Parts: sequence; structure tokens; C-alpha cells
Amino acid sequence: MSALVVEHLLAAEATGVNGTVLSGGLLLALPIALLAGLVSFFSPCVLPLVPGYLSYVTGISGADLAEARRGRMAAGAGLFILGFTAVFVSTGALFGQFGDVFQGENKDVITRVMGGLVILLGLFFMGLIPGLTMREFRFHKKPTAGLLGAPVLGVLFGIGWTPCMGPTLAAVNTLAISLDDATAARGALLMVVYCLGLGLPFILAAVAFRKALGAFGWVKKHYAWVMRIGGGMLILTGLLLVTGMWDSIVGDMRSWTSGFTVGI
Repeated sequence: MSALVVEHLLAAEATGVNGTVLSGGLLLALPIALLAGLVSFFSPCVLPLVPGYLSYVTGISGADLAEARRGRMAAGAGLFILGFTAVFVSTGALFGQFGDVFQGENKDVITRVMGGLVILLGLFFMGLIPGLTMREFRFHKKPTAGLLGAPVLGVLFGIGWTPCMGPTLAAVNTLAISLDDATAARGALLMVVYCLGLGLPFILAAVAFRKALGAFGWVKKHYAWVMRIGGGMLILTGLLLVTGMWDSIVGDMRSWTSGFTVGI
């Protein structure tokens, strides 16, 4: 998630001197992706496991985390984040490429169908669809604890926790498909921003462990609101896609930013 990664993604999407970062619905989709990452972090299937992950990726016992060196804690968290970012960015690129290849004349139909899916996922995230629960795949063979195993654990987290974070991940991938100027690079960029939302709290928890535990305790007491806010965000996004209001807002934003496009 370094500046170099983002630079390569933007360079890959250039199509001559007229390629721009702000074209299409990307400007609208990026903050949604960031918020989706934050919601994923604070969800019940990720937040309770943060101390355990930090202990594993640094090789420091849970009792000693509060006294550990910040540099080692940040390094372990950063390597862990790079691992799951590699997984999620790959899926974003795949969905972006799918949108680029298959939309064409079917753009409106695909957008509305995917919007309907996002609405269902929002209801699922809020726990309003009975019989479905948020799950994860478990790997019985774990990587070596410590900095060397941190990126591997990140990859396993990206694969194993995909079902658990499925609603937010699917929403971001839907945006990657639904962009009227979808490309693999733009899908990957959306996932980079999603991983920023998911990963930055890990970094903050690593460098300010005691304060983070206090904040996490408050969030745990208000899980219901986290799920309602996250689900409501997904439902609103789906409604924008289904009703066609997404394209209308994108058109307005194009006119607002037409004089501020950034050449690649």
C-alpha cells in the first residue's frame, strides 16, 4: 500500500495524455471503498481478533504487546497488511477487467443487477436475512509467528476471511464492475483504498496498543450500530445503482471536476 504501488496502478491506467484519475465514477467510489474497509475492520469477525493477530505477526506474547517497541509492532502490522492487500487488489483487478470486457451495451442491466445484490448484502450485513451468518475459512497449518510469517498470515487472512467480509468486499467489487470506465487498474485502485480503510486501524492499534484497546472496547459495546451503519451504507449504494441515480451523480461530479482533471 505504498505510494509506489498506487503510482504503478495509476500508470497502468493511463491511455495517453488524456488519461485522468478523476474520470467516471471513480471519484465517488473511492470514499465508499475507504468506508467499507473501516466497517470491515470494526465488524465482529475482525475486531476481536486484532490483539491475537498483532501478537502473532510480531512474535510477542499478548501480555507484552503494550510494552513492545512501536517499530516492531508497526513492521509486523504493515507486513500483515501487505499480505491481505495482495489478495484483495488481485480480486479488484479481476472485477475491473470483467467490467471493462463485458459491460458494453449491457452496462445498465449489469449495474442494476449488481446493485440489487449489494442491497441484499446490506440486509445480510445488518442481520436481517435469517439463516445466514458471517463465517470464515480456517487454515489448520499456520505460518511461523513473527515478522517473517506476517505477510503469509496476511495472505491467509485475505483468503480465509473473505466470506466474513463478503458484503463489504462484494460492494467494492460491484463498484469496480459498474464504473462506466471500468478497467483492471481502477478495480485494483478501489481495493487499495479498501485495504487502506481496513489496514490503517491495524497500524494505529500497533503503535498505540493500550489506547486502541480502550477504543475497541467502546466499539464492541456498540456492535449493533456498526452493523446498522455498514449495512445502511451498502443498501444506499445499491439503491443508487438500481435506480440509475449513481450515473446521475457521476455526471454532476464530472462537470464539477472537469477543470481539475489530473493527467497521468
